[in-house]
Amino acid sequence: MGSHSQLPEDIATAASNAFKPDLGQIIDLLPCAISIQDRDLRILFANRQFQSDFGDAIGKLCHSVYKGSQRVCPGCPVQNTFRDKRAHVKEDTVQLANGRICQILIQTSPLLNNDGEVAAVIEMSTNITEIKKSQKELKTLGQSIALLSHGIKNILEGLEGGAYVVNEGFKDDDLSLARKGWNIVNKNISEISDVVKNILYSSKNRPLKYEAAAPGRLVKDSIALFKEKAAGLNIELVTEIGPRMPEVKVDIASVRRMLNNLIWNGLQACLNDKDKKSHCVAVKTDRYDKDHFYFEIADNGIGMDRATRRNIFEEFFSTKGSSGTGLGLAVVEKVVNKHGGRIEVHSKPGDGTRFTIIFKF
Repeated sequence: MGSHSQLPEDIATAASNAFKPDLGQIIDLLPCAISIQDRDLRILFANRQFQSDFGDAIGKLCHSVYKGSQRVCPGCPVQNTFRDKRAHVKEDTVQLANGRICQILIQTSPLLNNDGEVAAVIEMSTNITEIKKSQKELKTLGQSIALLSHGIKNILEGLEGGAYVVNEGFKDDDLSLARKGWNIVNKNISEISDVVKNILYSSKNRPLKYEAAAPGRLVKDSIALFKEKAAGLNIELVTEIGPRMPEVKVDIASVRRMLNNLIWNGLQACLNDKDKKSHCVAVKTDRYDKDHFYFEIADNGIGMDRATRRNIFEEFFSTKGSSGTGLGLAVVEKVVNKHGGRIEVHSKPGDGTRFTIIFKF
């Protein structure tokens, strides 16, 4: 008897023919965008995936399809392949037919004629947006863990130092020294509490719990938290609450965290400014127009240049070195966005900074 692992010849042939797509079918089934281009970078052929990603591209210039540009992309791998008859690889950013921006990995190979000259170039483009996003997230995660660990370590060292002063005061029966140590402990407890709350808020996507609240009351509550701290830093805290402000519906806990972060940011900006003799952080709330109200937190601290302003809402971006975690303003933006509001920032180096947060009534 024949082996069961072998099919009769006529059945094997029929099966082979049934599952033998032609080259065009194979190229169309590939999960990447494939095109063939001439020396002018005109697209001669595009597979199904390419047309799905970029639309009808036959006869169009590659850079026009990828970027809507009349200029050849710098370091064009197709041109390089025409030049040296070798395969080339490049990463680039392009725009899909639906308007989305994505990153692609481009690989090119020469198609030679009978004379060994490059007649056309075949290009394969693979969407690597999600891969690049994951790489960036992993890199950011590593940086953030290091940054947070360093910041928390500094606070813990402050706690240890304060506890040591407290113990020395008790040992020497020196109540004044113990009080001094306790103030250090209390300060560092407050700082680590803020860090932990910001970490929790930035990592947890909880739904908003809307409750009626008076904007002026929210401002007063936040100012009260920083009154002693500001006095200790010799920074004036000023409050201005507009008349006849109605109650509004907001998530009270997150708006308080937003205000706390902005006030503390203002205090630190003043603390880092060594040029002025006096400093002030002003917190204001009032009507913006008939449909909106606003919170404004302004300081006369060190201010920011344009490059810093562009990055302040990025998680873990900090200008405070080891004393900052880079979470405070990221949490502020998250609170504003979740409430459907907007935030405006005005700042100049040496002139201080003003944050204006606008919410609907």
